[in-house]
Amino acid sequence: MTDHELASWREEKQSAYLYRIVSDAESGTPRQVLFLELAYAAEKQADLWVQEMKKAGVAPPTLYLPDRRTRIVGRLVRWFGPRRIRAILAAMKVRGMSLYTQAPVGHAIPTQLSEIGRRHQNAGSSGSLRAAVFGVNDGLVSNASLILGIAGATNNPSAILLAGVAGLLAGAFSMAAGEYISMRSQREMFEYQISMERAELDQYPQEEAAELALIFAAKGMDTAAARALANQLIADPDHALNTLAREELGLNPDDLGSPKSAAFSSFMAFAAGAILPLLPFLFTRGNNALIAAITLTGCALFAVGAALSLFTGRNAWLGGLRMLAIGSAAGAGTFLIGKALGVTLA
Repeated sequence: MTDHELASWREEKQSAYLYRIVSDAESGTPRQVLFLELAYAAEKQADLWVQEMKKAGVAPPTLYLPDRRTRIVGRLVRWFGPRRIRAILAAMKVRGMSLYTQAPVGHAIPTQLSEIGRRHQNAGSSGSLRAAVFGVNDGLVSNASLILGIAGATNNPSAILLAGVAGLLAGAFSMAAGEYISMRSQREMFEYQISMERAELDQYPQEEAAELALIFAAKGMDTAAARALANQLIADPDHALNTLAREELGLNPDDLGSPKSAAFSSFMAFAAGAILPLLPFLFTRGNNALIAAITLTGCALFAVGAALSLFTGRNAWLGGLRMLAIGSAAGAGTFLIGKALGVTLA
């Protein structure tokens, strides 16, 4: 139990250390006071862990020295500001990062339980769509380049077809495995953060209510109303944990992401793009297949570039032409390299 108490003490001291740095970075803004108060609250919770260690008959530490990771994060805050690295700060258990999430125009401060977390709903839909478009683009460019490289080296249709199928499967499985590991690690980190929040809520509900009230107040709510709403939330442990995860950690406990679904989606997106330049070689041979593959790939590249303009706000034609130019350069380069290697090895 002592190891847990010591780790919790260090975590609270780490949070206080980073809160002060964030507060300095927000000098002159209303957020400066918020993060100073959060630093003070973290120090108070660290003192509570000191008392627990004393009860266990263990001498508590007298001095906190931030580790290398914490010092690096502190430097990043000073260099780039808290908004740009809010995801890193959230991972370091620095709360209040939801303040840097842009709310829709006219977004109101929550005034009742049912409104808490509503802005988080469906927040990941556009991100999932964008990830799918990028997955299709990765499969399209990589497999088209591979097929053109092999086509430059040899006229053997079986070799080209085999290389295309191998490129599709290898790339899709690689993307799926990478996405699974990434999503699994992210989910475990989120679950750990929520479990820590649950433990603190069980042990120090009033301190958690105070921190939540500070966040509501920083968003513009009247101080008394913020305290009343925070106390109302804390009265229901399940709802309180859900709200603390959303408002302090910026997490949606109902949607932490599925590693299996992410891996499957990544596999299918890559395969959907990778199969396009391969299709002509399934039905025809020789120059006709090569010309058809180039034409189909070019059209798909333009479509992907135009689709990405939905996320960038840029002109769709310019986005399509840019993607077409980049993909064409990659395909031409691999074709010429394949041609040179084919002549050399012949």
